[in-house]
Order: sequence, then C-alpha cells, then structure tokens
Amino acid sequence: QMFSNNDEAVINKKLPKELLLRIFSFLDVVTLCRCAQVSRAWNVLALDGSNWQRIDLFDFQRDIEGRVVENISKRCGGFLRKLSLRGCLGVGDNALRTFAQNCRNIEVLNLNGCTKITDATCTSLSKFCSKLRHLDLASCTSITNLSLKALSEGCPLLEQLIISWCDQVTKDGIQALVRGCGGLKALSLKGCTQLEDEALKYIGAHCPELVTLNLQTCLQITDEGLITICRGCHKLQSLCASGCSNITDAILNALGQNCPRLRILEVARCSQLTDVGFTTLARNCHELEKMDLEECVQITDSTLIQLSIHCPRLQVLSLSHCELITDDGIRHLGNGACAHDRLEVIELDNCPLITDASLEHLKSCHSLERIELYDCQQITRAGIKRLRTHLPNIKVHAYFAPVTPPPSVGGSRQRFCRCCIIL
Repeated sequence: QMFSNNDEAVINKKLPKELLLRIFSFLDVVTLCRCAQVSRAWNVLALDGSNWQRIDLFDFQRDIEGRVVENISKRCGGFLRKLSLRGCLGVGDNALRTFAQNCRNIEVLNLNGCTKITDATCTSLSKFCSKLRHLDLASCTSITNLSLKALSEGCPLLEQLIISWCDQVTKDGIQALVRGCGGLKALSLKGCTQLEDEALKYIGAHCPELVTLNLQTCLQITDEGLITICRGCHKLQSLCASGCSNITDAILNALGQNCPRLRILEVARCSQLTDVGFTTLARNCHELEKMDLEECVQITDSTLIQLSIHCPRLQVLSLSHCELITDDGIRHLGNGACAHDRLEVIELDNCPLITDASLEHLKSCHSLERIELYDCQQITRAGIKRLRTHLPNIKVHAYFAPVTPPPSVGGSRQRFCRCCIIL
C-alpha cells in the first residue's frame, strides 16, 4: 500500500480533482485498475471515463468475454476514442453492439482476429459510430460484402480499412465501400482471393486520396486493374502486390509515370518483372525507401545500377532468390547515393553468384544493420568476419553446411554428411 489513509487524504485535499485526473490520464489499463482498489476516492478517479480514451487489451488480457467489453463501453461512454480488441476470440456481435451504442465517438477500432464477429457488428458500427476513421477486421472471415455496404452508408469518414483474409469479399463489396468512403487513405485487401481487376477499377475511380494499398496474394489481379489504380491514385506511397504473379513491367511503368511519391514497393514472387520495368521505376520514383524483390528471378545487376543512381533514400532491399545478381551489382549499390547513410537492410538469400567481394563492397554502408546470406554458397566465415571489423554491430544471418566427409579409403560404401542422411 503506497499511502496510509491519512497520507492519501492529504493528497486528495491538496490537489484539485482536475489535477489528479490529469495525473491518472497517463496511466495504463493495469495501473488504473490497481489505483481503483486503493480507496473510494481513487476508485472514482481511476474509473472516470476521461481516463479511458485509449484502451489496448492485447498486452493486458486477450481471454476476455463479451461482458468485459460491455462494461468498458458503459464506463467510457463518449470519451473512448481508440480501442484494440486484437485477438479477443471471445468477443462477439452482441457485445460490440452494446459497445457501438455507448461509444459513439470511437475513431480507431481494432478487431483483428476477433473471429466470432459477423456482418452484424459492421451494421452496428454503421448505425452508431459515424466518426469511425480506422477499422481493422483482419482474419474476421465471416465478414462479407454486407459489411462493406454498411460501412459505406454509416461511416463516411473512414480513412483506413483492413479486411485481410476476409475471403468472402468480392468486387461488389468494394464497389459499395468506395462509393461512400471516398476519403480512404489505406486499404488492405491481403488474401481477399475473390477480388478481380474490376474491384481495383472502382478503387482507382473513387479513392484519389489513397496512400497505402495491400493486394498480397490477390491471385486474379492483372496489369489492367493495377494500372487503373496508378492512374487514379497519384498520392500512392505504398503498394504490396507480392504473389500477384500475373503482373508485368506494365505496372512498373505505370507507377513510374503516375506515382512519383512511391516509398514502398513489395512485389515478391512476381517473376515476370524485368530490368526494363525497374529502370523506368527507379528513374521516376526517387523517394523509394523499401523494396521487396524476392523471387523476381529475371532481374540482373542492371536493376541495382539504376537503384544506386536514382534512389538515394533506399533503406531496405530484398533480393532473395534473385539468382542473376552478382558482386558487380552489389558494388554499384555499395557506391550508390543510399549506401553511406541510408541503407539498413539487404537480403541476399539464395543468390549463388554472390561472393565475399560483395561484403567488401558493403563495408562503407555505415547504417547497415542486417544482412541475410542464407544459402549463399560462396560466402565464407572469413568474409563475414572482415565485414564485422568495419560494421561491428551488424546482424549477419548465414548458414554454413557441414563439410561432406571424404569416402572411406578402400571402401565401396559411399559416405554422406549428416544433412544428407536427414534429408
């Protein structure tokens, strides 16, 4: 117990309620609950709705029942602006209906992984929570087009929507959403496998403010839909199209011509992209900071040369499984505008032509924090050791297979290393 009754009484008398409330406003959920048990006076202060404007239960308690959410909503009322129920599997539609009725000023709501909720929750939010700006429904797999239609009708201020892995959503839901929520700035459709180019055409036509778009593993997307996005969303800064294997250099050309503010591009496993497209991109998008080019198997050192010349802000670059990359490309990158002060991470897993010479070229990259070298057969421990003498804090992830022992002298039976036996 921190204070005796007399000490606490003195504090309560000396400090006005407004100042005590201000002090309590800096406390987290757990501490507020502990303070509420000190005395009646502190119970009133700790449970005052003004102290419960932002609540994140993820780091506190995820195994909660719906009644806890209902109680929180009644306590907070109109004060609550931000609530995270990420991973709260026991929370369902009824609790969130009560929440929506009581907390009509909610602006940020995270329901990621709340798998019990259905379209009924979005109907409640639409009816009572018109100030909602950010909504995360990732992995809420019962969500359908009806939810998007409801949000469009009741939440016109919506700026960020995450419906990753809501694989029942189709172009009809996207069409309904964008007609009422034209101010969308961030939209994650990762794993929405039913989406086709038509859905992207609606986004390109109605969402000129769009900054971030995630289309990872939307396998039906082609150049046609993404070009519409590029032409309609000139403010685009982050695009993830990893796994969209149908796209070609036409996308990189469209980005270069229409989206000069692009900072993040993730196109892993897009094997049709080539040096020609990345040349156009690099020459036009000088603000690029992060690029994931894993398994873009056609690119060569030519792409690295263009990035080293035109992209001085590059911080993170993944070239894993880009098997045509050589030491010469890394040399240009190490001498490029981004090298000395910007480049922080480079991933070179499964780049068989990379040797210790590449590590020599990266010694002057003083900001380099991590390098991935798994299955780079020509990298040696000695090369890594020399790199660390120049960059002592760098994290190097590499794997060196055990040496295969020689065959037995005079024996007919072939010997294998332990790895081969396991495999």
